[in-house]
Amino acid sequence: MDKRKSEVEIERLKRFIFDRDQLEVRTQRLSSLVNGLDEEALHSESRIFKALADINRLKIVKLLKEGELCACEITVALSNSQSTVSHHLSVLRNVGLIKERKEGKWSYFRLSDGAVIEMLNQARLLTEE
Repeated sequence: MDKRKSEVEIERLKRFIFDRDQLEVRTQRLSSLVNGLDEEALHSESRIFKALADINRLKIVKLLKEGELCACEITVALSNSQSTVSHHLSVLRNVGLIKERKEGKWSYFRLSDGAVIEMLNQARLLTEE
C-alpha cells in the first residue's frame, strides 16, 4: 500500500481495534498480506475457476479424469452439438486445464496434469462436509 492509502486504512481499522499496539501489529500484517497478492496470478487463477464454473466444462474435465477422449466421444457423452463442445474444449484448453493431440483429422483431449485431478478431489472433499 502507498503511504497515503495506508494511513487511510489505519484510520478505518481504528474504528474496530482500540488497542494501539494490536492496531500496529494487525495493520502491518494486513499490509504484508495485501502486498503479497500478485494481481496477474490472481487474474489467471480466476480464469481457471470461471472455466470450471460451467457445468458442461466440469463434466468434460471429469470425463477426462479417466483418460484421453476424442472430441466426438465427448460430444456424444454430453449430448451437445459439436460446436458447443468445441467451444467448451477451447475454453478449457485456453486456461491450461486440458491438452489437445491431433491424429489426422481427429482431436484427442486429456487433462494437462495431475493438479487438475487434485483440484477435483479437493472440490469433492469440500462438498462432502
